[in-house]
Amino acid sequence: MSKPQRTIERSTVQIHTDYIKLDSLLKYAGITETGGEAKELVLSGAVSVNGDVCLERGKKVRAGDTVKINSGKNNSAEIEVM
Repeated sequence: MSKPQRTIERSTVQIHTDYIKLDSLLKYAGITETGGEAKELVLSGAVSVNGDVCLERGKKVRAGDTVKINSGKNNSAEIEVM
């Protein structure tokens, strides 16, 4: 039996301000539906910004940053902020 393939969903989000808060980005990109879900995801350690695990849901994410989400299942997401 073969191992399930890991799926990585990649997307690009364009912002029109200096920054967007991490929890807002997760909602805006469709990763979570609510702020509560975004908070839980961040606090679980499943989110990294530019390669560093981030536990700050209010972290300012700016153009050029990359956010990765690993839900612990066979899928993950990567968001490039422009």
